[in-house]
Amino acid sequence: MAQIELSNGNTLNYDLTPPSDGGATFVFFNALSGDKEMWNASVGDALKSAGHGMLVYNQRGQAGSNTTQTEIDVASIIADVEGLLDHVKPIRPIHVGLSIGGLFSLAAHLTGGARRADGLVLINTLRKEGARLDWVNDAIVRAAETGGFDLMKDLYSPLLMNIEWQAANRDQFLGTKSYAPCAPDDHAFMLLKSGATASWDINYEAIDVPVLAISGLQDRVFFNEADVAELAARMPQCERMNMADAGHMIPVERPANLGDALLAFAKRVH
Repeated sequence: MAQIELSNGNTLNYDLTPPSDGGATFVFFNALSGDKEMWNASVGDALKSAGHGMLVYNQRGQAGSNTTQTEIDVASIIADVEGLLDHVKPIRPIHVGLSIGGLFSLAAHLTGGARRADGLVLINTLRKEGARLDWVNDAIVRAAETGGFDLMKDLYSPLLMNIEWQAANRDQFLGTKSYAPCAPDDHAFMLLKSGATASWDINYEAIDVPVLAISGLQDRVFFNEADVAELAARMPQCERMNMADAGHMIPVERPANLGDALLAFAKRVH
């Protein structure tokens, strides 16, 4: 585990495994809730066994990454990862972003230099701004500030996860303990609130590298076929992959399938 202290006083917790000769470095971008260990547990062994490297990090507010600010916005999250990429300079990078993490990877890529990827994998990322997305973002935050992350997970897990995962994990949810609201200065809560500050107005036509857009068709919150099709078509080298047996959290729900997809994409890119 390593730490980088950024110029704005924030620190990021990251792990870097260099690739073998010819391998790629998969750079993983978390969603607003999550942890870098998810990537290590889900696809790490498969990628490293094939000679690839990994750069995984936690955003400020996630485990081991700290913030000096009283509010977090998406612009500062993107600035953080740009600082990390400039510091690490990953070899033959392939960005992999989950949910809004894909937006962070796109924004970093478009600035060029060490932030530019050789290819991008967007997992349940593509979405359009509008009244529905605004409502979803605000409702998620409202649930957390009312009953904490426990209430948020109880409400949204059956909408985000595939039905097989729901059946296997149902007994871990909707318990009898009382909900407790998130404290306003809780860093994880501050990070969750930042989703409403995101701009999804990306210059998709400027993404001039191979892209794999993966959609979990059982995602009942963010997946909209028409919107995904429209945005994917705007990227010149975008290939789509639908997973009918997955929801939003594909690294958790279908890690083996995701690992296979990443290995195949690396061959396409390099």
